[in-house]
Amino acid sequence: MKMVRAIVRPEKENDVVLALEAKGFPALTKANVFGRGRQKGLSVGAVHYDELPKVMLLIVVPDQDVETVLQVIQDTARIGYEGDGRIFVSPVLESYTIRTGEKTV
Repeated sequence: MKMVRAIVRPEKENDVVLALEAKGFPALTKANVFGRGRQKGLSVGAVHYDELPKVMLLIVVPDQDVETVLQVIQDTARIGYEGDGRIFVSPVLESYTIRTGEKTV
């Protein structure tokens, strides 16, 4: 299993969630976050925004589905400007269902 963490623009959140659901990946976690990338924020005229709002999507999928999930997120979240976001993929060694204690490997 792998955990895919996608940091996307807030205006693309719903599009990405719907696209993932349409491809058979309805289970995810969303969190509102703030951060900045290599551009170190955003300058609009004389005003500089050091950190920008983003949405982090967390999705755990079987190894064979990672490429599909990555492609869906990239195709849906891309606007074509700096600050479109970032995707991180990490191994998940095990998970547990709280209600039953069932372990998933």
